[in-house]
Amino acid sequence: MTKPAAPKRHLPTSPFKAPVAPAPKHFAVGDQVTHDVYGLGRVIGIEDGTAVLVNFGSEQVRIVSPYAKMTKL
Repeated sequence: MTKPAAPKRHLPTSPFKAPVAPAPKHFAVGDQVTHDVYGLGRVIGIEDGTAVLVNFGSEQVRIVSPYAKMTKL
C-alpha cells in the first residue's frame, strides 16, 4: 500500500476529531538527547532552528529539522 501524496482534509461536519499537529521540538545548547540511530548525545550547536549539531561521543552529527528520531531527555 502506498502513502497518499497529500494529507487528508478534515471536514468541519465530520464526527471525528481533527488530527492534532505535533508541537515543534526545541533544543538548547547543552541539552542531553537520545537518537534512534546514534544513541545518547549532547547538543553543542544550533543553526537558526533548522538543524542542531550533536556530539555523540565518537562523532559529531548535524541533524536537520523536524528531528523525528531525536528526543530531549
